[in-house]
Amino acid sequence: MIKSKHRLITLLVLAAILIIADVVLTFFFAPLVKGAGLSEPVVIAGQLVENRLLFSQKIFYLHVPVAIVSFAALGVAAMFSLRYLLDRDHAWDMKAATAAEVSLVFVLATMASGIFWTRFEWGVWWVWEPRLTTYFILTLLVLAYFVLRTNIDDETKKARYAAVFSILAFIDVPISFFITRLVPSSIHPVIFTSNSGLSTSMLIPFLLGLIGMMLLGIVIYQVRFALHSSKLRLESIKLRYEALSKKEKLARIKELD
Repeated sequence: MIKSKHRLITLLVLAAILIIADVVLTFFFAPLVKGAGLSEPVVIAGQLVENRLLFSQKIFYLHVPVAIVSFAALGVAAMFSLRYLLDRDHAWDMKAATAAEVSLVFVLATMASGIFWTRFEWGVWWVWEPRLTTYFILTLLVLAYFVLRTNIDDETKKARYAAVFSILAFIDVPISFFITRLVPSSIHPVIFTSNSGLSTSMLIPFLLGLIGMMLLGIVIYQVRFALHSSKLRLESIKLRYEALSKKEKLARIKELD
């Protein structure tokens, strides 16, 4: 237990160092990057958007790593859900639910940072373009996953339905990731390309932020899973205590008879 706590603290500190380094390098060393790559200027909410240098694009160094971790966490949830459907072991369901919680945290962080990016980049708070729309659907799916779990009392049914829903929700991940390539008219910039042109001063902070966010996601997962495990153990102890109390009461009744 003590070693586990020390490991978590070490991971958390390392994640904090990497994320802070990402922020420092981003705002003090990384050059300005190009805005949305457009074949021609586009008018959005009365504002002309074209390919230009924008300081607001520095949000990219945090926004994209957070989004990648949200995808990864949902993928892990889907994988654990599949294991549950194959093995019917509730431990896999608990792991899937925990991974989904991590995904929810990073999905909300992605939406928040993305909204600010949209505001500074295009002059509006929201645009119904392909990438934002598919990711918004993903956000609703993740929220619906927890609504589903909350509204089913039977543990076996809850685990089974949640597992199927988690796998179906993951289908939106590759769609959201590749939509900017599938729909060339999308005004959302394509980040990962064969000629992305990321210089060393841009790539290093991005990778630091990505690794830092991944470590943070691992820490959140392990903390939440430990809490869920402790809760289950307490419930098990409570049930055993109640069963023992009933036996003692029955024994006393028999003695009186």
